[in-house]
Amino acid sequence: MAHKILIVEDDLRIASLLEKGLAQHGYHTQLAYDGTDAIALLESNSFDLMITDIVMPKIDGVALVKWLREQNSWMPVIMLTALGTTNQKVGGFDAGADDYMVKPFEMKELIARVQVLLKRTQGNQQNPSPQILTYDEVILDMNKKLVTRAGENIELTPKEYDLFLYFMKHPERVLNREEIAREVWHTHFDTGTNYIDVYISYLRQKIDKPFSYKLIHTKTGMGFILQKES
Repeated sequence: MAHKILIVEDDLRIASLLEKGLAQHGYHTQLAYDGTDAIALLESNSFDLMITDIVMPKIDGVALVKWLREQNSWMPVIMLTALGTTNQKVGGFDAGADDYMVKPFEMKELIARVQVLLKRTQGNQQNPSPQILTYDEVILDMNKKLVTRAGENIELTPKEYDLFLYFMKHPERVLNREEIAREVWHTHFDTGTNYIDVYISYLRQKIDKPFSYKLIHTKTGMGFILQKES
């Protein structure tokens, strides 16, 4: 069965290009031209992935993704926007987006990212059994997407969770920025922005700062590591 993708884009030309490009690769698509129409479609239809612009009338893309996550939907979302600064990317990821592409973009690259996200989602559905990861005094419940340290709940945004999950899957191993960008953001590391460092800082504020010792460390010139201090 072909995957069904919701396109949310108020630029008719770009919306048409997306619809045609995705159809050529076998995807079924449905269009919404603003966030309000998108919510109506999401409430009455089932989709496998959503591609949304950010700057739109009525309800923008960030508010739309926040609404989606509040419905406890973890359907993958790709944001397409002309806004490419670190702050804009962080805002999109904080809302719950899985990926972020700056206009103009290559259709070939977009299709590749769609395939990665759909494959990842399908893999998660095929393995629904409870999964608990532990390291030191941290417990991460992959099904409930809950994190605790020393018995205290830690509230993480969706992208903070994705990043910390990767650390928990690879404890006591140095993770460089290129690997994190590839495995967590599913993209190539952009040396022109520092969004990965921004998210590492966010994690440290929540995972480390309230507690007596650090677990997330920087290895200068190499990357970051989840490791208990000796």
